[in-house]
Amino acid sequence: MFHTEKINYGPVSVFLLYYDDFVTEEHLHNLLPAEHQKLETLKHPSRRREYVATRVLRTMHFGNEPILYSEIGAPYVEGEGFISISHANHVVGMAYCKSFQVGLDLEPIHEKVMRVKHKFLSAEEKELTDTSSVEEMIKVWSGKEALYKLAGRKEIIFAENLLLTRIDDLKWKGRIYFSNNRKEVELTLDTKNNFVISINASPVYEVK
Repeated sequence: MFHTEKINYGPVSVFLLYYDDFVTEEHLHNLLPAEHQKLETLKHPSRRREYVATRVLRTMHFGNEPILYSEIGAPYVEGEGFISISHANHVVGMAYCKSFQVGLDLEPIHEKVMRVKHKFLSAEEKELTDTSSVEEMIKVWSGKEALYKLAGRKEIIFAENLLLTRIDDLKWKGRIYFSNNRKEVELTLDTKNNFVISINASPVYEVK
């Protein structure tokens, strides 16, 4: 029913919970009262399983501490450091770091990314990445989703404000650029089974 895995990227731990179709009612003890209320608003079975699986993973590592959300929607657990949550097909991931903010994205490898790549690729990325590779386009998309979580703001244009440059097969330089603020971070874009894991294993830093 559930299978767990832990991957360490430097000081950042990524906890993965794989699951098949399961009866959500058998795992409701992992939910706090407010989470029971939230679950009742979710009608689609797969969305309900995803929500419960996330709370199962939370309970495994943080007990019954609530998952709280900042004003921009970033999750955290009070007193435990920084977390980030993402989902792919039948897997939920939770990144944790004690000392700095993390941005996690899990992205299934799928062909439809080829139909939307023009929306998120910058002119430079179109030149420097393999735009014919589904896996590489998923990596760029996933990396930008992780950058979005690290940006700390909304109203972001992926092709202009979130930029990626390959360092090697695993490491990419991420840039979060706005007219009044510029930040950079090193990302790991890792292929695992049929999905990509994007995560920062070091802090975001401001640049002049």
